[in-house]
Amino acid sequence: MSATTSTPGTTSGTTSGVTSAPAARPRIRTSTAVRAYLAVELRRSLRNRRTLIFSMVMPPVLFLIFGLQGDYANQSAGHGNVTAWIAVSMTLYGAMVTATAGGASVSVERAQGWTRQLRLTPLRPAVYVAVKLAAAMALGAASVLVTLVVAAVTGAQMPATAWVLCALLAWVGSLVFAAFGLFMGYLLPAENVMQILGPVLALLSFAGGLFVPLGDGWWATVAQLFPTYGLAELVHAPLGGELGITAVVNVVAWAVIFSVGAAWRFRKDTARV
Repeated sequence: MSATTSTPGTTSGTTSGVTSAPAARPRIRTSTAVRAYLAVELRRSLRNRRTLIFSMVMPPVLFLIFGLQGDYANQSAGHGNVTAWIAVSMTLYGAMVTATAGGASVSVERAQGWTRQLRLTPLRPAVYVAVKLAAAMALGAASVLVTLVVAAVTGAQMPATAWVLCALLAWVGSLVFAAFGLFMGYLLPAENVMQILGPVLALLSFAGGLFVPLGDGWWATVAQLFPTYGLAELVHAPLGGELGITAVVNVVAWAVIFSVGAAWRFRKDTARV
């Protein structure tokens, strides 16, 4: 009859000093976690009524209010009519609002402790931010499509290439405001971040010439300092507008400013999570 022995570094009750290894935890691949988290983000966005209203309803409604006034459908604006010019403006505005809201949603999740929970997953903090932006851009693409479809069936006219280019420029250009929303999401308190950013975006749109052409007055010079100026010039360029170097520099400069600001706040936040 053999006796059980206990040796240092082993568990008592095992035979011949042999211990049983703990069961290995199943590893979750990072790519699988990213796809799962992206799906969760998209579902959350589609279930958020406020997000859907600002992304899918407000831009086409604003276009219908302002784009179909008077005889705009018969008035020329470059390679299209005035109705098309307004449609492009509202398309960019919808993409901007959607991208900003997607980035700013980190404010609420930080307050709820969601970023701490993500530290228990294979996702790195930078991947978390990338998924947030990807979900916002996906919803922004839907916003662009809906607004332009409404415009197309209600009298907006421009060449086929202009339709495609304006849509792509509005969608890709909204990345500037995705970085803006992310920066503000880490900077502003969670309870009122979009209540602050909503009116700010509207004011920036007026100031930068997105809603109303700037003309040749003194304000046309001042407007070049606002982050909406370059994007407004960019998305209207396919309609025959002049795209100057100032507009390009404006887009690049503000993209860098917002991205650097977001990265700065992101590092400070993750350092204490």
